[in-house]
Amino acid sequence: MGKFKVEHDRPSCIGCGACTAMCDMWTLDDNDGKSNLKGAKRLPDGKEELEFDEKDLDKHKEAAEACPVNVIHIKNKKTDEQVI
Repeated sequence: MGKFKVEHDRPSCIGCGACTAMCDMWTLDDNDGKSNLKGAKRLPDGKEELEFDEKDLDKHKEAAEACPVNVIHIKNKKTDEQVI
């Protein structure tokens, strides 16, 4: 289990591809053009979640910071603090 969690509000994604340019953990879906987080769990509401370790924090932060519609969020699982 990872120390951090990425939460991706996929239904609100505009498919600009900024996250894919910043981090190899993100891809654009050929069907709807929205971003997908590799290995993430898709929730019933269409959102995605992925737990990860500190070694991957910087690249996920870069992807979140690049998102123009702020649909990528990172939380510290232990403290529930929102990192971004």
